[in-house]
Amino acid sequence: MRSKILKIALLISSVLTISPLFAIDQVKLESRQLKKIIVDNLEFKDMDKNGKLTPYEDWRLSPEQRAQDLLSRMTLEEKAGLMMHGNAPSLNNEIGRGDKYDFKKLTALILKDKVNSFITRLEVNPKDFAKQNNQLQKIAESSRLSIPLTISVDPRNTFYYGNESGIKSGFSQWPGTLGMAAIGHEKDINEYGDIIRQEYRSLGITQALSPMADLGTEPRWARFEGTFGENPELSKKMVRGYISGMQGKDGLNSQSVAAVVKHWVGYGAAENGFDSHSAYGKYALFTKKDSLKEHIIPFTGAFEANVAGVMPTYSILKNAQINNHKLDAVGGGFNSFLLKDLLRDTYKFKGVIMSDWNITSDCNEVCVNGTPSGVKPKVEGMPWGVEDLTKEQRFIKAIQAGIQQFGGVSDSSIIVTAVKNKKIAEKDIDNAVLAILIQKFSLGQFETPYVDPSKTNLVGNKDFQKVANQAQYNSLVLLENTQNTLPLNPNNKIYLHGFLSDAKNLLKHKANIVDDLDQANVVVVRINAPYEQNHKGYFFGLEQHEGSLAFPPNDKDIEFIAQASKTHRVVVTVYLDRPAVLAPIKQYASAIIANFGVNDNVLFDRLFDNKPYLAKMPFSLPDSMDSVKKQVSDLSNDVKAIYLQGYGLID
Repeated sequence: MRSKILKIALLISSVLTISPLFAIDQVKLESRQLKKIIVDNLEFKDMDKNGKLTPYEDWRLSPEQRAQDLLSRMTLEEKAGLMMHGNAPSLNNEIGRGDKYDFKKLTALILKDKVNSFITRLEVNPKDFAKQNNQLQKIAESSRLSIPLTISVDPRNTFYYGNESGIKSGFSQWPGTLGMAAIGHEKDINEYGDIIRQEYRSLGITQALSPMADLGTEPRWARFEGTFGENPELSKKMVRGYISGMQGKDGLNSQSVAAVVKHWVGYGAAENGFDSHSAYGKYALFTKKDSLKEHIIPFTGAFEANVAGVMPTYSILKNAQINNHKLDAVGGGFNSFLLKDLLRDTYKFKGVIMSDWNITSDCNEVCVNGTPSGVKPKVEGMPWGVEDLTKEQRFIKAIQAGIQQFGGVSDSSIIVTAVKNKKIAEKDIDNAVLAILIQKFSLGQFETPYVDPSKTNLVGNKDFQKVANQAQYNSLVLLENTQNTLPLNPNNKIYLHGFLSDAKNLLKHKANIVDDLDQANVVVVRINAPYEQNHKGYFFGLEQHEGSLAFPPNDKDIEFIAQASKTHRVVVTVYLDRPAVLAPIKQYASAIIANFGVNDNVLFDRLFDNKPYLAKMPFSLPDSMDSVKKQVSDLSNDVKAIYLQGYGLID
């Protein structure tokens, strides 16, 4: 009897060992037009339309196995198309701003040009957003191999006072990344990333072109607001928490959004604060040997979280040295030492390296000198350090340096021609495509490329916004509070300055708002950090805040604060997208609160609340522009400050 039982046990064991199909659960499959294949009572999608189960269609296999098989079936043209990450054009807008995709152009891009990844810039309600992304996936499904699209997005969840675009798209509205850094807790930024992940996935977005791990060492830098400030270790913690929230703690899975950390590395040392999207800002200036190491620290948080992608900086790292190696004077996407020696070999990054937008495009005279007055500027190329090369030579140099996917590019024919002419090794193309495909399979895109538009009420729902509002509340930094001005007394009569026209009506149940300054005993002022725009002939120069951090002479807001302070206590909240010189506000205001994106309701909840303030400044606020000019662009905490990084009153 014992012998018979043993034989039965061995037989069952052998079946379990030999047959990997035993007890496998059917995974969910979604398709609009593909036939199904039944094998071993399990369903699979016939993506190559041959009526047979090919390995890349077999969801039982690993992402690596499936990717290898699919790669072997792709033409050179299909491989090159997969290395493009284009702009999803909208009607009448090539870069995609608007409320409806240009499906005619996108059909050609997907089916004819084989482009398989797109950044979306649609500004539309969540339900329509999901429907339009589904339409794109249906187009991709009709292609020869039915490879699903990767749809990516730049950050959408930052609250900007008076800006309706984020609200229109329904995303939960949070303080900016500087505000999350002011809170300073990794668990909070992790929750932030997790909520955004859920919103993105419900719309069919599977890749986030974020976070920015750049260290904000140059206070004038036009992209300072996208960073986590100037503290390397704090930034590292924030980057790690965000990516873990987006991707999960154990690598990519079918619920993840793949994060692309940027911009490797040294971008925040922008010379004179000018941004390297524009020719006049192509350099990041390094003054100290090995100071680049400090800029690498935040990225190590991304590596610890197994970040899916890395985007190199546009900038030429002027005078930069690391480990006795002087870097070549080319942008990050062309710098083999940055991408291979440092990123791959030293920091063991295994994911996809995606270039920033338009690095292979030309920079013509308009790109260098700007458009004439009255002419609207367009996006130009950013081929810094390789301006004299041809487009083909730039592609070759970038691929040889380590780039695997090209941002903002849709024409892959140059790569195809270069491979055919033996100027690029096809194995380099294969390695890039394999890395991209593995991530697509890991994200579950081949099984479920579509989303349910009826479930997009998840986006910006009340529970999510409640958490986001609490983050706005927690991110407020109390800089000054004289005469026990805060918290405000509920009986105060409050005059508003710098608020939107509907603020009084919005706040009528929270505060006693009066229309006449003479009727008030407290004044609350909203003000933005000062900036200049001296490069309006450039596309990004027209959009970015750059130049002086000091309020100009005869600034109307400062004049109002000064005058009102003679007869009233004045509370000022200043939105800090860059480290402003707040000396004139400090001179007149009774209380000052730094904000990084806060709505009126949350602001007044905080003004009336007697709970302690917990947020701390993630960067120093300089005492003058003279001090700003004396600091160096590549070092943190080297400016003479009114409020140091880490400062914040409790009450």
